[in-house]
Amino acid sequence: MVDLATNSTTTPISLKEIANRQDISDKYLEQIVTQLNRAGLVKSVRGAQGGYTLSRPSDQITVGDVLRVVEGSLALVDCADDNGYCEKSPSCTTAFVWKKIKLAVEDVVDNITLKDLVERSNEQAEFNYII
Repeated sequence: MVDLATNSTTTPISLKEIANRQDISDKYLEQIVTQLNRAGLVKSVRGAQGGYTLSRPSDQITVGDVLRVVEGSLALVDCADDNGYCEKSPSCTTAFVWKKIKLAVEDVVDNITLKDLVERSNEQAEFNYII
């Protein structure tokens, strides 16, 4: 997603290009992009000049949006999930800890956008160039 945000403004990017830049398998990337497409985070463009673009501007897609599509719940344990239940929950001393951790993770990932990551990547590239 960061690769798309960095390299695609309006022109679709092929999975092969992304896979080469990110040094990952085309097939693995295809599985991930299929999920992202179904969730409406990317758009596919068919044809010879086809590929993928972000479905909305990079400042409107958060890391949390992406993680939830690819990973599912951000809870570390089932009982901390919104619909999670454990028979020990009513008397569990640590359940509130797991729920607080989940809320903290959500707070972080829901407040970092793809645009933020692109800007950070650009800053790192500039710093590395200077050195």
